[in-house]
Amino acid sequence: MEQREPENMTEEERLRYYKDAYEREKQKGRTLTGRLEDAERQNAALEERLGRIKGSMVWRLSKPLRSLVHWVRRTRERLGCYGSVKGVMRKLDSKRIERKARAQHGTASFPDAEEAKRQSGETFSRRVKFSILVPLYNTPEKYLRQAVDSVRAQTYADWELCLADGSDAEHAYVGRICAEYARQDKRILYRKLPKNEGISGNTNACLAMASGDYIALFDHDDVLHPSVLYEYMKVICGRGADYIYCDEATFKGNKTIDDMITLHFKPDFAPDNLRANNYICHFSAFDRKLLDGGVVFRSEFDGSQDHDMILRLTARAECVVHVPKLLYYWRSHEGSVAADINAKSYAVEAAKGAVAAHLRDQGFENFEIRSTKAFETIFQIKYEIKGNPLVSIVIPNKDHKEDLERCITSILEKSSYGHYEIIVVENNSGSGEIFEYYRKIQENPNIRVITYEGGFNYSKINNLGAAEARGEYIVLLNNDTAVISLDWIEELLMYAQRPDVGAVGAKLYYADRTIQHAGVVLGLGQHRTAGHSHYRVSSNNLGYMGRLCYAQNVMAVTGACLMMRKELFDRLHGLDEQFAVSLNDVDLCIRAWKAGCVNVFTPFAELYHYESASRGSDAQGEKAERYAKESEVFRAKWKELLDRGDPYYNPNFSLDRSDFALKLAEKGGNVLK
Repeated sequence: MEQREPENMTEEERLRYYKDAYEREKQKGRTLTGRLEDAERQNAALEERLGRIKGSMVWRLSKPLRSLVHWVRRTRERLGCYGSVKGVMRKLDSKRIERKARAQHGTASFPDAEEAKRQSGETFSRRVKFSILVPLYNTPEKYLRQAVDSVRAQTYADWELCLADGSDAEHAYVGRICAEYARQDKRILYRKLPKNEGISGNTNACLAMASGDYIALFDHDDVLHPSVLYEYMKVICGRGADYIYCDEATFKGNKTIDDMITLHFKPDFAPDNLRANNYICHFSAFDRKLLDGGVVFRSEFDGSQDHDMILRLTARAECVVHVPKLLYYWRSHEGSVAADINAKSYAVEAAKGAVAAHLRDQGFENFEIRSTKAFETIFQIKYEIKGNPLVSIVIPNKDHKEDLERCITSILEKSSYGHYEIIVVENNSGSGEIFEYYRKIQENPNIRVITYEGGFNYSKINNLGAAEARGEYIVLLNNDTAVISLDWIEELLMYAQRPDVGAVGAKLYYADRTIQHAGVVLGLGQHRTAGHSHYRVSSNNLGYMGRLCYAQNVMAVTGACLMMRKELFDRLHGLDEQFAVSLNDVDLCIRAWKAGCVNVFTPFAELYHYESASRGSDAQGEKAERYAKESEVFRAKWKELLDRGDPYYNPNFSLDRSDFALKLAEKGGNVLK
């Protein structure tokens, strides 16, 4: 930890002071390096030992027995997760509900004849023509006909279909089929290209044919929902949307769209999600003005041309709108990216290049982009940390010497970032040992203990600590946490430094390595206030659509480990003190969001959180009653936002569960209503 320079030193004393400080930091570096080298040596020794074991005759002969043991263990773990036989039955019931929910998003969601007639006859406040661009290349006849027919089935009729064909001579039937459709429907435009120019060149050739106000991008082997253009018109006219996307599903190549493999229900526009992962993908439609006279796709990003385009255009857009309905069906077949990213291995480097180009356009420098374990094109972005700002870590504490010591020791021993101070806010401790511990830790000049007098109020305690902080950045940290990631401060700081970011939160685990916190969802849980997503999921789980593997925008993060610029914390007047125990962190995050900031959860800052070790559970007695009262205050304060729903949590998900389970439409209802 960096030491503060004492006052009134002579020049000789100052030189000695900095020399000693340098040696301390160098020794700390040697200590961390030594630990890493020890761990690597131990790992190498274990790998060698494991190799010898696996090569033995006993290992080969015991395979059937090991398989049985593993099956028994997995079964016990599953039963343990569900808690009881009733838990298993609940899980089976949830699977049944999930199957029903999935079925609602296929052809069952298509409008019947009466509804289609109503949609077709609706008059909108604006007249908008969609130009749907479809680059063709050796498209199988069945897939081509299904794609074109799904456009012709649109309930909103003001569209044109622009087909640019780069197919080779062996697939001349593509041209004949397109000519047939063009004779039947004047809204279908076809052009045979002299040569195949790749997906970017072929799409830009489609654009040259287009006369529409809005451009929409459609793959030649996919299927549109009949109401997609109608739904897009509603948000264009109702909300002024200039960039629109929807939810989508992947289905098996030669089967119907009801044979869905994956259903992707997306958040509303989330810039950090988009930089790490092209979650928008299909079905993009946008105001032609966003192209600013340029091309749709840039050929240097072929393989990830859509990610590049989406990053460029959403950065220019004034109103990006997500329609939270499954309106696009992405066909997965041999050779498609939907089936296997390795079918287009160059897509990985193209995606990194697209993200890098976007970041440079946004003014970022000296960043690093890495693939994650979730998927080759899901990224960890390492932003440059500017300067060496002081970070103030505020830790409320009452008694619980063992918890506090574990927390502070982990910070001192495991933090690779050196410029921080620790402020312990003492609140009515009664044990002698804690005050002895306070005396001991304050021998370190960068640790202070201040006293809060009064009854327990988490908000007031943290506000006092923040008022005493000298740093540019504040970390609210529970005393029952322990650092895992050496660079946890850097991972939080790289986001907190951005002027568009409010609160930044870490990934927290229980002692058994199940997840305690991975972002907060508004309205989730019994009280319909807020709850943690992916709660109690294993640390090895990738999360819904890989969400546990990349930094993303969320509505809120937990105050158990939350970083924020001190200037912003003060401007927001800190934590709302009417929330004495719960929901104060969520309330702070909402106010930051209302002030125009995005909040960020990063899975790359990891800590243990031995939750409730210091204050017990809120589930029973007086504490449950207090939580219910604060929940009522929270619901009243944020009623409008709660009624609208968390923008980063799709309304097709159940609010009764934290695992992104789908909810069923109301009896007799339609998911598109």
